[in-house]
Order: sequence, then C-alpha cells, then structure tokens
Amino acid sequence: MPDYELLELVLFRSLPRQDVKPLARHLLEIFGDFNRVISAAPERLLQVKGVGEALVTDLKVLEAAAQRLARAKVMQRQIISSWDALLDYCHTVMAHRATEHFRVLFLDRKNSLIADEEQARGTVDHVPVYPREVAKRALDLNASAVILVHNHPSGDPSPSQSDIEMTERVNQALSPLGIVLHDHLIIGSSAELSFRSEGLLL
Repeated sequence: MPDYELLELVLFRSLPRQDVKPLARHLLEIFGDFNRVISAAPERLLQVKGVGEALVTDLKVLEAAAQRLARAKVMQRQIISSWDALLDYCHTVMAHRATEHFRVLFLDRKNSLIADEEQARGTVDHVPVYPREVAKRALDLNASAVILVHNHPSGDPSPSQSDIEMTERVNQALSPLGIVLHDHLIIGSSAELSFRSEGLLL
C-alpha cells in the first residue's frame, strides 16, 4: 500500500468525518514518508496545522506497535538465523530518527539476543558512547557478545573516522573480559553498513 493511502487510513481513524487527504499530503511533504511521519517528535508534529494531541497519540501508538512487532521477531532468537529480521528491526526503530541514537544488542553464548538497550542519544551527527559503560552492562547481563548499532540521520551509513575510533575503543574494553564485539551496524534511511562485512572489525 502506498504511503499516501496508508497515512490516509490512519488519519481517517483518528479524525473521523473529516477530509484527511490535504493533511496526509501536507504531512508527507513535510516529513518525506510514512515512517518519518509516525516517528517524528510529538512537538514537531504539533507544529503542523490540523494535528492535535489525539492524532499525535495515535501516531505514537502506531509507532510503538511497529517497533514491538519488529522486536518480537528477534528477541530470544539466534542472530545468525534471524539476521534479516534484526536488520528490519533496526531500520524500524532507528532509520528515521532526526538525531543519532546508539543501541547495544547483547547476546548469550548461543548468539541469541537477550537484551536490546538504547545507551545514548545525540545530535544530528554525533552521539556520545562510553566503552566502559557498554562493558559494564554486558557483564551485568552475563552477555557473551554484543552488536553495536547507531543511525545516521543524513541517510548515508558510511562510517566517520570517529565511528571507527569509537568501535575500536569499545572492542578494547570488551576483549579483556572475553566478550566478543560481533559487529557495528550503521543504519541509514534505506541501507545499512556492517563493520564486519566491510572489514572494519577484526
């Protein structure tokens, strides 16, 4: 179903007895696509004429439902056998954020996902990461391995030099503890980059 029709359905349920086509068109013009509409910050949505608290609530419920559904497909499952589902989940949760978010996926000895936690939020082009905190949390959860994930609001998943250096610092914090850094994923708007696939993680 095209973004326009899907958004119209959502708006029609939230704003009955109204012609929602102009508002749907306007929201898509402002935010770009359906995913960016439902993941937009509430205060940003409320700046759009015709959008009220009730509609924002409905959009946020829809966003939470989409994230929970995607997350259910990867929790307690082996990452290798559900890699595509994991990437779908990361895109659902992170691809359309206006600022950088940094998550850590914690794995057990069977490489099953045991925890997924957002560690930090940053600006449009930077997010603070504290390697010791990542290591401490991995120990708390008795994790055997981790996958780092963060997004690039620019849409381009190419790693910056600071991304590469941060990954190395996290790896240095984990290695002495016997915890493996499996990968670092950078999520763009329509693609992702894997440090391991690119040979950036040895």
